[in-house]
Amino acid sequence: MRGARHRPPFLLRVTTTILMLPVNEAQRIVLDRAVPRGATVCPLAHVRGRVLAVDLLADRDLPAFPKSMMDGIAVATGPAVQFTIVDEIPAGRMPTRAIKPGEAARIMTGACLPEGADTVVPVEECEFDRDHVTIRQSPRPGQHVQPVGREMRLGEVIVPAWTVLNPAAIGVLATVGCITPHVYPMPTLAVLTTGDEVVEPANRPGPVQLRNSNGPMLVVQAGPACTEVRYLGIAGDQSHELKAKISSGLSADVLVLSGGVSMGTRDLVPGVLQELEVESHFHKVAMKPGKPLFFGSRGNTLVFGLPGNPVSSFVGFELFVRPALRKLAGHRSPLPGSLRLPLAEPFRHRSDRPTYHPAHVAPAEVGESVRPLPWSGSPDLKGLVAANALAVLPAGEHEYRAGEVVTVIRLPE
Repeated sequence: MRGARHRPPFLLRVTTTILMLPVNEAQRIVLDRAVPRGATVCPLAHVRGRVLAVDLLADRDLPAFPKSMMDGIAVATGPAVQFTIVDEIPAGRMPTRAIKPGEAARIMTGACLPEGADTVVPVEECEFDRDHVTIRQSPRPGQHVQPVGREMRLGEVIVPAWTVLNPAAIGVLATVGCITPHVYPMPTLAVLTTGDEVVEPANRPGPVQLRNSNGPMLVVQAGPACTEVRYLGIAGDQSHELKAKISSGLSADVLVLSGGVSMGTRDLVPGVLQELEVESHFHKVAMKPGKPLFFGSRGNTLVFGLPGNPVSSFVGFELFVRPALRKLAGHRSPLPGSLRLPLAEPFRHRSDRPTYHPAHVAPAEVGESVRPLPWSGSPDLKGLVAANALAVLPAGEHEYRAGEVVTVIRLPE
């Protein structure tokens, strides 16, 4: 027993480290629990950024007729260079007659090519004299003509399921008359800040209090990733108050708590979550900032307990909460993308855990480079303001040279 009580300090540190999950393993656990809900229909005006749940099929050939791609004249190819104009075909009107040899029809962009014609000669290559036209050179068959079905064929998959609907995809939906597509629903989110030391931004803090930066920050971080973001306010460090507000937040698809998840005597959140039958999946991640991050679930609700220091909350949201929201919304690649970029300047780094350091990516002479920003640690939110990326730096002591390549995660704009 004596040996157990007086275990050397380095053994205690090793034991603690073993309990911490690597970031990629913790992300896998989160994404395994984030299961998209059943598909729903959504009006076309509100589907931007949603994920299509079923393949979209073409409802007809497009174009449905041989279509002129230029303003000009429609003729049959051959030796003739002079033609009599016998028709004028604007877009949206069927030709009134077929074209015979030696005849031409004025035709507008998007109009249907008349029977007997197989090519379009642009206006700038024509000389007009009342109802006659002379062309400067013999045209090629099919020039400036889009054949039937060039864009899409009846029954063809034109927007596959799992596509994120951007403006171009929405235009394709409209093209085939799909005005209420089946999409995955976007999740709902509830945000709760905890701590007796925190007051709302509009209030003047006491001598040992802080204004609530995390609540507004997390609400805005969620932004368009959710169909509803509910701010639950601040819960003090009393079990009954925490229990009431957390219970309210458990009706959302995702509940994010900020603060109260570390190892102090006033860090009551894990115990209250246990009382509310939230199953814990992990409670420490090998990362800096943000080690004491909690993840659990109750039914279909995912629960994240982010550390109270603001940069810890910010980084935890980007690495774990945002991927969960994206997975719930149907994204097939929900994790933040990473890339390898050279350092713009030398940089010295020392840490016992992998660090997600605020950084700025900017154009370089060739491609881009990354510059780690001045930053004093997890409370230093000001040091994050100019960041558009996080530089992922491995544990240990490193003396980086300018031009040395590091891993970078871009932050959403």
